Amino acid sequence: MVSAFEWYGCLLLLTGVAGSVSQRTDPLTPPAPEYAHSIRLDGDIILGGLFPVHARGERGAPCGELKKEKGIHRLEAMLFAIDLINKDPDLLPNVTLGARILDTCSRDTYALEQSLTFVQALIERDSTDVRCTSGEQPIFAKPDKIIGVIGAAASSVSIMVANILRLFKPISRDSKT
Repeated sequence: MVSAFEWYGCLLLLTGVAGSVSQRTDPLTPPAPEYAHSIRLDGDIILGGLFPVHARGERGAPCGELKKEKGIHRLEAMLFAIDLINKDPDLLPNVTLGARILDTCSRDTYALEQSLTFVQALIERDSTDVRCTSGEQPIFAKPDKIIGVIGAAASSVSIMVANILRLFKPISRDSKT
């Protein structure tokens, strides 16, 4: 499982610090995005997270500068809590928590777009007509099934995301509505 020191590398990737070190040598390769916008930690139970790690971008860019106190600190708090829970053998015996944390870039529309990542595991894909160039059936990576979402920072964003995620809520057999 990922410890507090190991997830720091994930944080560097999310904030773009680690990604900005690589250099482009092949002119045909498209440039890497300036910022990666997610962190993924494996676990038996996956929690979603939406945090404004970056400020709103200017001139059409989705993301701007880092938001240390309202974005990074909240992200660190979630990762730290997951780390503490996973290290305690009495709290969730034989179960590990994981996470899929997304950057909202302080924009409600971008957060809404990002939150659709959380419902990908619930959407069935019809791949009967899809073939690889070799003629074989493609293998799709199964997305994480998120059981709950922590965030977002603004209530307007939380309301929008909750309304979208509610559409994918499993219907209970005992439910009368």
